[in-house]
Amino acid sequence: MDNRITKVVILGGGTAGWMSAAALSKVLINDYCQVELVESQAIGTVGVGEATIPQIQTFNKILGIDENEFIKATQATFKLGIEFCDWGKLGDSYVHPFGTFGVPIESLPFHHYWLKMHKEGKFECLDDFSLACKAAKQNKFTRPLDIPQSPLSQIAYAFQFDAGLYAKYLRKYAEARGVKRTEGKVSQVHQRADDGFIESLELQDGSKIEGDLFIDCSGFRGLLIEQTLNTGYQDWSQWLPCDRAVAVPCASNGDPEPYTRSTARAAGWQWRIPLQHRTGNGHVYSSSFISDDDAAKTLLDNLDGEPLAELNKLRFATGRRNKFWHKNVVAIGLASGFIEPLESTSIYLIQTAVARLIGLFPDRSFRQADIDKFNQQSTSEIEAIRDFIILHYKATQRDDTPFWEYCKNMSVPTSLQDRMELFKGSGRLYRESEELFSEDSWLAVMFGQGIVPRSYHPLVDAYDANGLYKYLSGVAGVINRSVDSMPSHAEFIDKHCAANSK
Repeated sequence: MDNRITKVVILGGGTAGWMSAAALSKVLINDYCQVELVESQAIGTVGVGEATIPQIQTFNKILGIDENEFIKATQATFKLGIEFCDWGKLGDSYVHPFGTFGVPIESLPFHHYWLKMHKEGKFECLDDFSLACKAAKQNKFTRPLDIPQSPLSQIAYAFQFDAGLYAKYLRKYAEARGVKRTEGKVSQVHQRADDGFIESLELQDGSKIEGDLFIDCSGFRGLLIEQTLNTGYQDWSQWLPCDRAVAVPCASNGDPEPYTRSTARAAGWQWRIPLQHRTGNGHVYSSSFISDDDAAKTLLDNLDGEPLAELNKLRFATGRRNKFWHKNVVAIGLASGFIEPLESTSIYLIQTAVARLIGLFPDRSFRQADIDKFNQQSTSEIEAIRDFIILHYKATQRDDTPFWEYCKNMSVPTSLQDRMELFKGSGRLYRESEELFSEDSWLAVMFGQGIVPRSYHPLVDAYDANGLYKYLSGVAGVINRSVDSMPSHAEFIDKHCAANSK
């Protein structure tokens, strides 16, 4: 018997829905099955996921998207990392860059050699050994160049774009490949009597959308995964106390920088994302430590230019569903859980969820072993990201407000505490399995926020100190010369991918 899935129904548009639709339209070739996306223009999308990480390039390449066309269509800019201001203590700043610091020597990570020199007072700034850090702060950018052994051949970058325009771009892509879009609000969800599987969605006009596999992209409400299937939710607010956000775009005040900025505020933090035509801004905060009105005032008082829209107000509970896939429903995007956008992971989690679903794509038997594997991988991934986000709050010396005093003194998951203690001792960092953030990412945040190891790997002492100093000086020099040769970010965009209207 033919037991294959014949109809996939995606509930919800926005970034999650149209990324899912676009990817499925690419891989479900030869009319393998139908894909229908149900959304309502009357239901708004969050629409603030405007910053990404380098893995978005892989998604776009799989779809066969021309990068310059995509950048023009989404008013995008390039992104080399994130600048963090006032997180460790007031007045401090550092960049969490894409790419690596320095070059490994023999079998040990570069930062151990730098730590030895740093403790001898010879190299103050870790950023001097990252091309991304140096280029970002000088507003320089280029795509990787074919120059063997040069830092310019290994430039990692992502994008800062208009999330609404990205969803629109992917909708056009998906519909051109056969995805059907249906406008309407769901009034009722019908389940099979024998096993509780979703059978169909009934819309307010009385029509029914039947399907075999349902993808829930309905946002925070989780209409299928939670309101219908009651999977439950793990709340992480004891570690990530921010529970609200207010966002607004504003006019640009100059050339866009190739990085996102996150500035710590009295009871949360503010993002700044420069696009070609405007700047995206938002204030993520804890309602336990600041009122909504004061949070909005904080945002509006710290804009670069005139606001271009009404404030978009959001409420959320940081955490995850107990099950990402249950019965014949897979939750993707905000329906699956939420980690605040501090490290631009929201779109990445959509991307990996879609890839994981394709890898474990079911037939109508919906084998539990496949579902369990999907849930296990999704849980490991999001919990590792969770720990990395918590690190930003915990690794602070600030106690100037009740919010930061709470963060500084709060308990954290054992998995994070172990990492921090390992680094504090002798700078040791490990990447667990296939987790997202590399050792260099953990290094950037830990050291950037004031965690200085007591020592370094003992095998570093096998190397001559004078030789190490010369080597590190040479690495820094090569990076400086490489950055000097790069065009400005604005020049690169104007030459290759400027939008028709900015």
